[in-house]
Amino acid sequence: MTLKAADFETVEVTTDLLIIGGGMAACGAAVEAAYWAKKNNLKVTVVDKAAMDRSGAVAMGLSALNQYVGMKVKNRSPENYVEYVRQDLMGVSREDMVYDIARHVDGTVHLFEKWGLPIWKDEGGNYVFEGPWQLMINGESYKIVIAEAAKNAMATLGDKGEIIERVFITEPLLDGDKIAGAVGFSVRENKFYVFKAKAVLCAMGGAVHVFKPRSTGEGFGRSWYPPFNSGSSCYFMMKAGAEHTCQEVRFIPVRFKDAYGPVGAWFLLFKSRATTALGGEYMVENKAELDKWAPYGLAKPIPANLRNWLMMLDTREGKGPAYMRTEEAMKKIIDAEPDEKARKKRVKEVESEAWEDFLDMTISQAILWAGTNTAPEEKPSELQACDPYFIGSHSGASGAWLSGPEDLQTAESKSDYFWGYNRMATIKGLFGAGDASGASSHKFSDGSHAEGRIAAKAAIAYIVDNKTQPNVDAAQVEAAKQTTLKPLDTFAEFSGQTTDPNVNENYIVPEQYMYRLQKIMDEYAGGVVAAFSTNEPLMDIGMNLLAMLNEDAENLAARDHHELMRAHECRHRTMQADTHIRSVYHRKETRWPGYYFRADTPKMDNDNWLKFVNIKLNKDGKFEIIERKIHKIC
Repeated sequence: MTLKAADFETVEVTTDLLIIGGGMAACGAAVEAAYWAKKNNLKVTVVDKAAMDRSGAVAMGLSALNQYVGMKVKNRSPENYVEYVRQDLMGVSREDMVYDIARHVDGTVHLFEKWGLPIWKDEGGNYVFEGPWQLMINGESYKIVIAEAAKNAMATLGDKGEIIERVFITEPLLDGDKIAGAVGFSVRENKFYVFKAKAVLCAMGGAVHVFKPRSTGEGFGRSWYPPFNSGSSCYFMMKAGAEHTCQEVRFIPVRFKDAYGPVGAWFLLFKSRATTALGGEYMVENKAELDKWAPYGLAKPIPANLRNWLMMLDTREGKGPAYMRTEEAMKKIIDAEPDEKARKKRVKEVESEAWEDFLDMTISQAILWAGTNTAPEEKPSELQACDPYFIGSHSGASGAWLSGPEDLQTAESKSDYFWGYNRMATIKGLFGAGDASGASSHKFSDGSHAEGRIAAKAAIAYIVDNKTQPNVDAAQVEAAKQTTLKPLDTFAEFSGQTTDPNVNENYIVPEQYMYRLQKIMDEYAGGVVAAFSTNEPLMDIGMNLLAMLNEDAENLAARDHHELMRAHECRHRTMQADTHIRSVYHRKETRWPGYYFRADTPKMDNDNWLKFVNIKLNKDGKFEIIERKIHKIC
């Protein structure tokens, strides 16, 4: 039977705080919100597109906690971490927000350990650091541990703590200039949900597959960042009218080729080198290139995008592929042992650690090694720059422009960085965390959890101060319902007119729509096929094609719940694409080579462009670019 909009019943949920998402930031928000909600007799509702146990960017697991300041362990300070992030983002970061996470993240990590996460310890009982800020973990079940704690916290609220899974949020609800809730649909049942809330905390992740992926054919969908992250944070908050920042700062990680296995442990723990196929060490041979990107290229650590850039220069010159010299690194570690017995023991330990790094978080890389008869102790493995991703928690910075903490503002920054409640967007009552939070990168998974806690505490404070339930206009809800379920009726009406339901002049199916989006972005916004390079004429064409694609989004069709979800993922990814290309277009410089290169403005220009490029969607449907100051707080 063909599924239609009329088959869906409307389910209304009224709550105080609505948390959207199920990843690390949402779990942190649930833990903190439950604590403060219980004190204030408030209701908290968490809505997740998937199932919390395996939802979000660390769904498969993780082999390290990538942000641990070590204030007591290494006598370091949040200021040290602010300096690190400033350096890696080429000077463009919200230092107040980075500092805020850094001063709280150690406590969050200690909670993880208390909840049962195995963190590596040496013989003296001290944490094992992978690098300056990273702790090694046995993390295959990392997300399950964190989700269990979130569920337990929500359970303390009784009937005022509600977790609803398998519901995809499509549109925000507004009451004038403040948030009033959200709408969505079940991906398993014929239910359309209307959530009414006094505050909404958005933590729906970043975006992958906006650009054409490297993996095609039977490997299509394989990516470094989770393929189910479709830009929903950007879409939801942009549609609400919230200002966004750093939408030009996409992230391109260098990873083991094809299966996207992590490189952090190899570089930081095993001290491996990366070379070209011709034997040259590109970080050494291309060192002079770093002078062009001073002061950031001349300081330590070298920013991630510049490390990418030095590798890309060799690849462009035909010196590829690049290799991770796993066999060298393992031999060096083993040979350092004083006698044969110790060496044999160390061989087993290192081999176990090498494979576990993948088995904890990227099982496909272990499978690929096995399937290609690759023994890391015998030969190197290829490295490759991935396709671009939009992520506010790693080395990218895209996300909403949020209020920072009041106590960290300077006299100069307060008017620009603070407007009432920590992590609140420029729309009243709308909060963000994790990948939804812009210009505060390098929080990774544990920092995202900490930021979720920060945002939830502030959201509860906002609700306590604003007790009146916002007005949700019935006409607005009905319009949102029609928009959400329209693809089902479109397919039901027109699919019988062609022998192949995937080809029809009256609609476009999500898969074909996605291919068009990826082709546009890949060729005109600096994707893999364009060697991550673009220019103004290319982007002019890209924006024109995106405008036509947006017109066709009105004719997306879906035959079932799953395809309805895919249809809205297409719309969400298109919003991310639009904000990205417009932000790159506005910034007349190349600040992040290795992430993208503007061939028509190939140099960094600190005199004119050391600032934020922000963007918002106005009520008339037109985008507005806003330039904001960068304030140093330390």
